[in-house]
Amino acid sequence: MGASCQDQKKALAVCLQRSPCVLIERNTPKDCLTKPELKKDLPALCVANFLSYMECKNGYFDMTKRMRGNAPLSTGKYDQIYDNLSSGNFDAKEEMRKLEVLNRNLSRESPSK
Repeated sequence: MGASCQDQKKALAVCLQRSPCVLIERNTPKDCLTKPELKKDLPALCVANFLSYMECKNGYFDMTKRMRGNAPLSTGKYDQIYDNLSSGNFDAKEEMRKLEVLNRNLSRESPSK
């Protein structure tokens, strides 16, 4: 159960690394999540990834999930992307473009309020 939130954690880290808050304004990912003035400008995809990660972490304490487990084990889907972004091996403009595309796809899928 310890590795069950790794995919959500890395997806959040990748999204935050691609966000303008980190790439352009040079804030730390922690500041982008904790400071209200920075958090309000985060892309919708990053907010969705953060909520997904927190839901997974809260599942650790949910007694109804205690026997069958919190979530499937990590698939390693984001490992290579995470390693590239962490080591500085990326093109900032390309990463911003990828985030825009993913964010646009998310807004198209979500129902309008």
